[in-house]
Amino acid sequence: MPYGDAMSSRARTEERRAEIVRAALEVIAERGYRGASMAAIAERVGLTQQGLLHYFPTKDALLVAVLKERDQWDAVPDSQWRLDLLGSLVEYNAMRPGIVQTFSALLGESVTEGHPTREFFTERYVRVRATMAEALRAAYGERLPSGLSPERAAPLLVAVMDGLQYQWLLDPESVDMPGAFRDFLALLGEADAS
Repeated sequence: MPYGDAMSSRARTEERRAEIVRAALEVIAERGYRGASMAAIAERVGLTQQGLLHYFPTKDALLVAVLKERDQWDAVPDSQWRLDLLGSLVEYNAMRPGIVQTFSALLGESVTEGHPTREFFTERYVRVRATMAEALRAAYGERLPSGLSPERAAPLLVAVMDGLQYQWLLDPESVDMPGAFRDFLALLGEADAS
């Protein structure tokens, strides 16, 4: 196969994979994690289930690709998160329960040994904690008003965000996720004026 044909074939494969991930996001948003079957996703993109398995050999592999795509949506250039942007992210998540449900379900399952998303979430949380520490450092300097360092407070910040998502998914009428997150930010105290 000539070089140009190989490049073209690879580009078509990547385009098709991206199309499948977008379809999976749609199906998950409509039906939730458990209702998002490989057959439904395959049908959405005009493939047989066997054809879909050519691109993603398991539902878990496809769901990891969906999670990576979700993280791309939430990305901020140069990892310059600010606390106000985190509040906006929480508000945005409140508008996409299907994606939040998928993330939360896979996160819960990932704590078991050998789960296909365990490595993804482990690596993701290393990056997220570091990013949150930098956001806290940018807002407060080397110490928060409580005396905690940004590195000590970062896991707490992440835990609040994820914990609120679980509570909101279970009882959206009672849990105002964006409001509760703003309350948490108020508990952190005033940021440096610098």
